[in-house]
Amino acid sequence: MSDVLVPGPDHPITVDPTGAHVTVRAGGVVVAESDRALTLAEAGYPPVQYLPVEDVDPGVLHPTGTSTHCPYKGDASYWTLSVAGGDLVDAVWGYPHPHDAVAPIAGHVAFAHDGVEVAVQGS
Repeated sequence: MSDVLVPGPDHPITVDPTGAHVTVRAGGVVVAESDRALTLAEAGYPPVQYLPVEDVDPGVLHPTGTSTHCPYKGDASYWTLSVAGGDLVDAVWGYPHPHDAVAPIAGHVAFAHDGVEVAVQGS
């Protein structure tokens, strides 16, 4: 088993309700919309929107065999987004069984920014 690191002053991570409507577009098409998104802010990285997987069009998600490990968040699984403009391989990821420090992101997915537009209403 890989080490589990706990967020702290040297590597802070917060997970908070976004509190706004989030729309995700790929290939010019809306592939997800949610009023239940979570914003994960980690150390010096840009904040990431995590949307409940139920708020994503299931017809555009196709699991891949890709997985990665983050010692702070856990093991991530990936999906390809299939849209009219083509397949965006590994453009979606989520942590099915995240570490306790980020437990709220279970059942949520995030979107890569290449070829995908994530818009938070009011920002």
